[in-house]
Amino acid sequence: MTIRRGALPTDPTALTEMVLALDAENEKLRVAMETLKEKIFGKRSERLAVLVDEQLALELGDLETDATPPAAANDDAAAAKPLGKPPRKKARRNIDALPRHLPRCEQVLEPEATACPCCQGRLHKIGEDVSEVLDVIPAILRVLRTIRPKYGCRSCTDGVVQAKVLPRLIESGMASTALVAHVVVSKFAWYLPLYRQVQILAGQGIQLDRATLAGWVRRTAWWLKSLYELQLRTIQSAPRVFCDETPMPVLDPGRHRTRICQFWAHAMDDRPWGGPYVFAAGRGTEQIAGQLTDFSGILQVDGYAAYKALARNHGGAIQLAFCLAHARRKFVEVFKTTQSPFAREVIERLQAVYAIEAEIRGSSAEQRLAVRRARTAPLMAALKARLTTMVGQLFSQSKLAEAINYALNHWDGLTLFLRDGRVEVDSNTVERSMRPIAMGRRNSLFSGSEGGAESWAILSSIVNTAKLYELDPQIYLTDVLERIVSGRTKSHQLHELLVWNWKGARERIAQAAA
Repeated sequence: MTIRRGALPTDPTALTEMVLALDAENEKLRVAMETLKEKIFGKRSERLAVLVDEQLALELGDLETDATPPAAANDDAAAAKPLGKPPRKKARRNIDALPRHLPRCEQVLEPEATACPCCQGRLHKIGEDVSEVLDVIPAILRVLRTIRPKYGCRSCTDGVVQAKVLPRLIESGMASTALVAHVVVSKFAWYLPLYRQVQILAGQGIQLDRATLAGWVRRTAWWLKSLYELQLRTIQSAPRVFCDETPMPVLDPGRHRTRICQFWAHAMDDRPWGGPYVFAAGRGTEQIAGQLTDFSGILQVDGYAAYKALARNHGGAIQLAFCLAHARRKFVEVFKTTQSPFAREVIERLQAVYAIEAEIRGSSAEQRLAVRRARTAPLMAALKARLTTMVGQLFSQSKLAEAINYALNHWDGLTLFLRDGRVEVDSNTVERSMRPIAMGRRNSLFSGSEGGAESWAILSSIVNTAKLYELDPQIYLTDVLERIVSGRTKSHQLHELLVWNWKGARERIAQAAA
């Protein structure tokens, strides 16, 4: 709004307040513009080595630590690189050591002649050179014919015997269980949309439409829903659960556009992923409360208000552990846009906390708690004192003040890891779980219906959990579907098909055979 000369106050005090208010508003708009530009064009990493021009060591006086550099406090990298020159890690590659479980196809190259060039005598074999290369056979489509012979008695007319028809995943369909599993894994594990798979099949002379493949996907989700629900209940029975949400556009045909629904991720593992997705039409308290009706324990989340309302409504049965990475991220955004020395100081202080966490990762809860109380608690106390002192010197609506207030308002949950060794410092475990959803969303753009989104949640949960446990999702999914469809695994035996149990059983069989 343009300010007219006549609208300016004549009182110097009022004029001063107006100028300061306009200056604060201009600063806020400038920071918002810089933040937007950074999100569009800048680097996403929040590591200190990327934020500053030089790779600075932690020289913070009483905060100095000889600890190894911390794990990344964001969802862009599984582990942070050192601020100095990082040690060179041994690459995990199959050089001269191709996996033993792969079948070997031998190709023998004999010389053109086996006669001695000098005396023409017959040469004999004195050795050989062997080299191995990794080969591939492209996916081969084949027709699986099932023949059921009939046997009859020559002496009577009632003695006809024939094997029963095997149950099929797609009744009266043209697809085997393996083919349907291949379609599902290609879409939800390797992010290949159905229309591309239709094009690939057309290249081999199989003409199908996308609706047919979508029907296969829905049917697979129907068969796996009980296993998915068992996995969700198993995770929610843990004493500590991670939770986060991400948008999922769903087509709204009546309005000729998409509406934003949500995928909620639940995890119980400290590795990058350990739980299923839950589809919901919204991201309010009602949706998360419906998912965690019977949960009691520690919920590791960000500062979203729905989680706080959930904890209040459960009368203390749910204790919230907030994410230190979210608090750190706000200071990173301030530093990227304003180069604030105080924001950089906070990042460095939190870097020291993450360095300690890198040292004790993998230790027992008791060991972690002892180290945190001895080394991390003084760092966090000093940080809180600095934040409290600085916030009183800042304009209340500045980005730096907002970052400080966020940290102070969530301090009890942010420091719960200092009182409970089971708690992680952040919720990156579940944040990283959103990557498969984001990759699939980038390729498929949106879900066609709420039913399709529910199928997406079920199938993506199962195949990505298999990937977490370093399994081939194609082999796992095919076996699980065949067991469920054939009835070999009953409803009370579904726990045998949970990824961790299925893998353990396979390993025991392999060890017994060896």
